[in-house]
Amino acid sequence: MSDAAAAPSRGVPLLTVFAEPDFRRLWIVGLVIFGVRWIETIAVGVFVYQERGSALLVATMMLLRLVPMALLGAFLGAWAERMERRTALLLIVLASFATSLALGLLAIAEALQVWHLAMASLINGVSWAADNPVRRMMLGQVVGAERMSIAMSVDVGTNNASRMLGPTLGGVLLATTGIQGPFLLSALFYLVAIGATLRLTYRNEAQAPSGEGVLGRVAAGVRLVLDDRRLTAIMIITLIYNIFAWPTTSMVPVIGQDRLLLGAEGVGFLASMDGVGAFFGALLIAWLARPDRYGRLYVGGVASYCALMALFALLPHVLPSGVALLLAGLGGSGFSIMQTTLVFLATPPEMRSRVLGLLSVCIGVGPVGFIHLGLLADAIGAHYAVALSAAEGLLALWLTRRWWRSIS
Repeated sequence: MSDAAAAPSRGVPLLTVFAEPDFRRLWIVGLVIFGVRWIETIAVGVFVYQERGSALLVATMMLLRLVPMALLGAFLGAWAERMERRTALLLIVLASFATSLALGLLAIAEALQVWHLAMASLINGVSWAADNPVRRMMLGQVVGAERMSIAMSVDVGTNNASRMLGPTLGGVLLATTGIQGPFLLSALFYLVAIGATLRLTYRNEAQAPSGEGVLGRVAAGVRLVLDDRRLTAIMIITLIYNIFAWPTTSMVPVIGQDRLLLGAEGVGFLASMDGVGAFFGALLIAWLARPDRYGRLYVGGVASYCALMALFALLPHVLPSGVALLLAGLGGSGFSIMQTTLVFLATPPEMRSRVLGLLSVCIGVGPVGFIHLGLLADAIGAHYAVALSAAEGLLALWLTRRWWRSIS
């Protein structure tokens, strides 16, 4: 199915995208990928900390998932153009299935080592980096450009729902079955994703070889982004969010414990507020968003997230802090949903995969923000560090307004 031309429409019902069988199948694959990511994140974190007692090593496991996005995102986007995307998605899911199954079997044999988890994090990071130019590209092709924002609302809402439930499920499995439980359940879930992928009827025609190498195609994508003011703005906003805004969530447990004096259960509840807000924000956007407001939702999402995270960091009481986090998630959902939607709509169809790959590169700069925030927290305390990082994000938005005005 070729994507429809973008046309202003309002009131396209949320459930219309589920009328497309291939959308349902791609959604199931995304649900598995998102759910497993959060299930395994808690399992890996607990195991590594118990084995080595190093919080830095725990953080490194997360960073290893991001590194492939920064280093390989552009190349994966160019590669995806030369492959039939259903085949590419199947290879991605099969690799993830094999990784989870191997970890589960190693755990059963009591042979699981930290370096196994590091390698698995890198492999899963490659799969994560390929999600934009492969699966999400297919989502847009299946539902058409007019319904892309609705499809992304559902996809992002699913991610946020899994972010609320995945860690809980992973923790329960870890406590009741041991470290092998989360990985074996993940492998089982991946079998469901493999089945959904095999049932996809959508096929795209892989681009015929043009004599242009991977580097040449990546360079062409970079030129397109630099020449198109809208795409430049989208990438700049993505960089700002991933350097100054997203890393602030890592300090929520620290602030909850040290400043708000919460116990483990209270910290967990507080940390879930961002995901709750983002989930309901995704539902609202799916129902109400109009194409002429996409840019404002995108920029406003980052601005509101930064402002509310700064407020959260400085509030001295639990209840208003939780409300600030919930509202931050609600506002930030505009950014999360419109990020891929705007790239899809602004890019010529034949260039979409490689530009979505470049978007993955911009997302992959997140480790820079985590390091920046960590150094600030060591120097001035976690709550002041979050407030300062968020303020830096607002300043960066103001300084780059000449670019993003073209989409707002």
